[in-house]
Amino acid sequence: MRLRQVAFVAENLMQVREELFQLLGLSEDYADPGVGEFGLENSVMTIGDTFLEVVSPTQTGTTAGRLLERRGGDGGYMVLVQTDDIEFMRNHTESLNVRKIWELDSDDTKAFHLHPKDIGGAILSVDQMEPPESWRWAGQGWESRQALWVSTIRSVSIQANDPENMAKRWGKVLDETVQPFNGGWAVMLEGGSIEFHSDVDGRGEGLSAIAFDATNLAAIRQQASKMNIAVEGTDHEAILVHCGVRLSFLDTAA
Repeated sequence: MRLRQVAFVAENLMQVREELFQLLGLSEDYADPGVGEFGLENSVMTIGDTFLEVVSPTQTGTTAGRLLERRGGDGGYMVLVQTDDIEFMRNHTESLNVRKIWELDSDDTKAFHLHPKDIGGAILSVDQMEPPESWRWAGQGWESRQALWVSTIRSVSIQANDPENMAKRWGKVLDETVQPFNGGWAVMLEGGSIEFHSDVDGRGEGLSAIAFDATNLAAIRQQASKMNIAVEGTDHEAILVHCGVRLSFLDTAA
């Protein structure tokens, strides 16, 4: 199981898109027309072979719109993991009585979304691609649309009223190991993790942080300064808040 994509929700898609382009060293993205099914528009940005998505409602009454209202503005929205055995995961989640809110079964993609009320914290998508190195949601030719200053999404964090309980729920649903980690709890995945911590910003349960491997920390710091975004951290890590989410960048050259 791999962490493959993380999604934000934003009121102003184009503004957040342009700001992330500047921060991450991007010049191109992909707009998936398929999200219109959910009353959304989006931008999918390539980070190595992982992906950062921003969605924004285009109509009233959407899940994304209700989340913006409930959490008081932009923030985290969704976690997408990749499996190599979707049938096992489908049967496994059904055995746990976790509801599915959307499913796709096509030649190259099999996927389903799980109800956030049944797992807590965020919408979780389980996806299987054929071939495995492909990624339908990023569009054709995503390999050529790389961010210059980050190389992968290392982890995502979800804040919860009871981090241990939510971590164990996600671990059970994903059939993956759960362990204490960084003062909280984590579901350990191939090459990454989904972490669970106490509420740090008073906005309630939800996706609250993403960690990236950075290839040019100086450029990220410089862009953040130009955008008047406060940056904390050390010589080898930069930490800032954008789109209501804490973004941390770890210098891979350190």
